[in-house]
Amino acid sequence: MARFKELESRLEGTEHQLRLVQRISRFMAREVNLADALHGVVGLVVEFMQCDSCLLYLLQDNELVLCASNNPQPDTIGTVRLRLGEGLTGWVARERRLLSISREAYLDPRFKFFTDLPEDTYDAFLSAPVIARNCITGVINVQHREPHFHTGDEMELLTTVGEQVGSLVALSLVDTAILQTSAVLDQVMALVRRH
Repeated sequence: MARFKELESRLEGTEHQLRLVQRISRFMAREVNLADALHGVVGLVVEFMQCDSCLLYLLQDNELVLCASNNPQPDTIGTVRLRLGEGLTGWVARERRLLSISREAYLDPRFKFFTDLPEDTYDAFLSAPVIARNCITGVINVQHREPHFHTGDEMELLTTVGEQVGSLVALSLVDTAILQTSAVLDQVMALVRRH
């Protein structure tokens, strides 16, 4: 009976994660401006991962710029910036690696304090690179006010969300008029014929 309950719980968790991935993929399929899509992703991450904060940074001129937050302070969006390697977020971007700190993230020697971000006092920190076509395009952070042990499923989910956000960024650079022509198929078929 205990084994059945465990399997039932794991299945429920997997279905929960699948719903998040499905809802984020809808931003990729619909014509939504990137700022709205990023804000929507942040809201979904907070809802599905039951965290207190989600911050999303995008790379611009070798700096990570805060682009979306579930608790936006009006003067932080677009103005909070980190160099690659600076702070926990910059470290994740430079190393292109997931980072999980379960308690007292603000005591980590890599931590950078911002007086404008209330999240700087939060205990738990989970961060994943945002990647598109194997290029770093940003970082997504999840934070909890209280200590929180990040499960393997949570880490994998945030990694997947980072990849989806990277795809959103890449898609935002595509001219939708091109997608409506047969030229896309011609390009794909030309590649297939070469192999």
